[in-house]
Amino acid sequence: MLNVAVLGASNKPSRYSYKAVMLLKEKGFSTYPVHPLLEDIEGITVYKSLSRIPVRLDVVTLYLGAANQQGVMDEIVNSRPHRVIFNPGAENPPFAERLRGEGIEPLEACTLVMLQTGQFSLE
Repeated sequence: MLNVAVLGASNKPSRYSYKAVMLLKEKGFSTYPVHPLLEDIEGITVYKSLSRIPVRLDVVTLYLGAANQQGVMDEIVNSRPHRVIFNPGAENPPFAERLRGEGIEPLEACTLVMLQTGQFSLE
């Protein structure tokens, strides 16, 4: 199963990032929520940064708007995931181009839709 970081995770059930954490876990993915202030989400450990996650990440799914991505761009690149998903509202063409140049697949998509339709894989 894939190791997936949810960057911009929330503990508020009404937020899409919360729903993504829960659905990833429900579907059996190794799920690593990331938020600088939270400790856990429904018993799932939340990491303060990507660099604190103790496994190699396959996917980073972004729930941060472009204006809030500047501080995490290098960390995302340095974590060397196979794919970075830009969820609706997180689109950032210059960063997507940088990822492409680093050999990381950028994808503008909705994690929730991908999970519900069986498209959340690296094939």
